[in-house]
Amino acid sequence: MKTTLTTLLLALLALTASAQEKIILLNEGNWQSDNARLTYFEDGRIVSNKWFRDVNGYKIGDTPNDIIQINDNLIAIAVNWSNIVQFITPSGKAVAATEDVPNIRKLATDGRYVYVTSYAHECGAMTFTKGFVAKIDTETFKVVAATEVGYEPEGIACYDGHLFVANSGGYAFQEGHDYERTVSILDAATMRVVKTVDTGVINLYGKMSQSGKFLMISSPGDYYENPARSIVFDCRKALDGEAQCFQVLDFPATYSTATREGAFLCIGSSYSYLTGNYEFSHHTVNPSEVMASGGTSGVGEAFPGTVARDIEAFAQPYAFYMNPYTGYLYATDAAGYVSGGKMHQWDSNGRHLGEYGVYINPGHFLALPPDGKFTGIMEVAAPVSDGAFYDLTGRRVTDPLPGGIYIRDGRKIIKK
Repeated sequence: MKTTLTTLLLALLALTASAQEKIILLNEGNWQSDNARLTYFEDGRIVSNKWFRDVNGYKIGDTPNDIIQINDNLIAIAVNWSNIVQFITPSGKAVAATEDVPNIRKLATDGRYVYVTSYAHECGAMTFTKGFVAKIDTETFKVVAATEVGYEPEGIACYDGHLFVANSGGYAFQEGHDYERTVSILDAATMRVVKTVDTGVINLYGKMSQSGKFLMISSPGDYYENPARSIVFDCRKALDGEAQCFQVLDFPATYSTATREGAFLCIGSSYSYLTGNYEFSHHTVNPSEVMASGGTSGVGEAFPGTVARDIEAFAQPYAFYMNPYTGYLYATDAAGYVSGGKMHQWDSNGRHLGEYGVYINPGHFLALPPDGKFTGIMEVAAPVSDGAFYDLTGRRVTDPLPGGIYIRDGRKIIKK
């Protein structure tokens, strides 16, 4: 009987090679309660709501707040209050953990290194006045560099050999500094800050969405006189030295996701201590049009199907995500924050497919590729092939160099 039960459990936990929807959901749990969990969802069913523990035999830690895929075989999870970056395989097996970076926030990768933002002022023997970005080598899982940026850095993205870091200054209410309103740009190879862009918008908070060269950055404001806002940021223009490298929009993008067509879908949640009210909104953003028009066009409200209406009925929206491989949409409702939440799924046309019980504060999604082959492209094209070359960050290359590694027609190739 014991052998039979073990066999059944292994079968239950196994990732089906032919599955199209493979979703890892990071449930934060309650802060300082050490009760985070991973949910693994596959083709219309919850495989496990304690997947990490089932696979590894121990808990993942306290309040994780980001998850990314690095390559075909490696995933990184930022476990904030446990002060570790946990590395797992796509099958959920823990392979390493980096413990030298306290109070970690968000993650980015170039396929070899992982970059993580931190609110802390120490990284090993290094000390900083403000926050910093640490660089972790995935061959050794050691911190190989760390660089000071702004106070309380949050979202981070990698584009064309550079890191883009949104600084929040989120501890302004309790420490002797103001809110930040800058994006720090670092050379990823040297870890030197090469530019700092003042957006004029305070408290750049949360994970940023990325679609090729465009970033979607959100600000909750200060909850008083400074209202919530969002920013479309053009990384290419910033690297080229153009002053007009971003556009401010007058709504928050608290939970945003990139579509397969290169747009952003944004759910906004803003709170005011002056009124005591929450306000929710939903917007579609075409970043190319927003930048070209100076923000006068490129914004709409046309979500697919019933997605917007369904999310508006949530008690507390907590995460929003499009599977870049299939176009299916996912969102979570944290409800009262202290008990298990719900995960909702829609197909690519916005048809509601199901509601699933998950765990406390379900906050961060990662889709695994159906074929198991991770491209690393931040903007996965629709199935129609255009024959163009793309670099490994998803940027279209007009003059590919012989011997260079590119993505073409959905496959990784070496240009002859």
